[in-house]
Amino acid sequence: MGVPKFYRWISERYPCLSEVVKEYQVPEFDNLYLDMNGIIHNCSHPNDDDPHFRITEEQIFKDIFNYIEVLFRIIRPQRTFFMAVDGVAPRAKMNQQRGRRFRSAKEAENNIKQALQKGEVLPTEKRFDSNCITPGTSFMEKLQAQLEYFVQNKITTDPSWQGIKVYLSGHQTPGEGEHKIMEFIRYERSQPEYDPNTRHCLYGLDADLLMLGLCTHEPHFALLREEVKFTRQKSSKTQNAAQTTFHLLHISLLREYIEHEFEAVKPNLPFEFNIESIIDDWVLMGFLVGNDFIPHLPDLHISTSALPFLYQTYIQVLPTLGGYLNEGGVINLGRLEVYLKAISSFDMDHFEEVYSDYKWLEAKSKSKKPTDCLLVGGEVTEDKSL
Repeated sequence: MGVPKFYRWISERYPCLSEVVKEYQVPEFDNLYLDMNGIIHNCSHPNDDDPHFRITEEQIFKDIFNYIEVLFRIIRPQRTFFMAVDGVAPRAKMNQQRGRRFRSAKEAENNIKQALQKGEVLPTEKRFDSNCITPGTSFMEKLQAQLEYFVQNKITTDPSWQGIKVYLSGHQTPGEGEHKIMEFIRYERSQPEYDPNTRHCLYGLDADLLMLGLCTHEPHFALLREEVKFTRQKSSKTQNAAQTTFHLLHISLLREYIEHEFEAVKPNLPFEFNIESIIDDWVLMGFLVGNDFIPHLPDLHISTSALPFLYQTYIQVLPTLGGYLNEGGVINLGRLEVYLKAISSFDMDHFEEVYSDYKWLEAKSKSKKPTDCLLVGGEVTEDKSL
């Protein structure tokens, strides 16, 4: 459920959100949650573009265990450690995954062909097929058994794993890993003995984890992920967690940034300013620029400052709505209609601007177009028929 380019945009707009993880300088966290599929993919096929890369299942399992240990050692959760492997996904997600797998298989085949055409000698061992990282395959059954053994061994032999609750949600449990984690957090929040000051840390690679973290409305929440370099070249991944630079992105600080962003609307509101409702509307506006399953609105792209425009329009329209767009998870369609009508005025302005630019370019191209000519008897004459 990622939002393309959203992580880059949020990192550039609020640069203080993220900090490099340094040993012995990590804040204390009560709960640590791992979206395991990011670890599994990183450890099993770190570089799909290299047709020479080979790895055994045994080595994959060892790398996964090492990655888990490194993440656990960085955060050192005090109460709960939750690991979630993707189970059977909803139909829309399955269709998307099917398309990805066809593309990855085709790209791998093309890379092998190109290497052979260059005369390169490829290893004789069979390549690891990343398409087997899906619920119900024999590889996932083996991985589940290995993870269960790993957890039991760590609880028995490692003192830092003792005294905390360890959960392993495998591929047999339906749902994507991050959504199983969110469901667990919501369940914990519903318990009468839940501490509202619980400090959460979630590891994952998807940009939509920002949205999910905000939707929990937890005051102490952070994301742990590998360093991302925004360059044209593909970043080389590594399955060695010890060589990886990790970043902590503080959702708690992002909440403060959002409150500051919409402070201008406070004096004009005829109803109470509620930061939790503002955050729900902020998430809703984020999906108007599209995600994995919803197309973006016409002419609204993150790269062309669509989000600041949506926020400014929201500040102008909110005092006239009589309430918020999202009311406890239920969208008020009447208020959303008013908001979208305000956005639609931008479409005509943008269309007129683009059309005027097009007419200007058309006029310039006509003025520079050379006269159509024919060569007759060694002399250049204008062709009147063209």
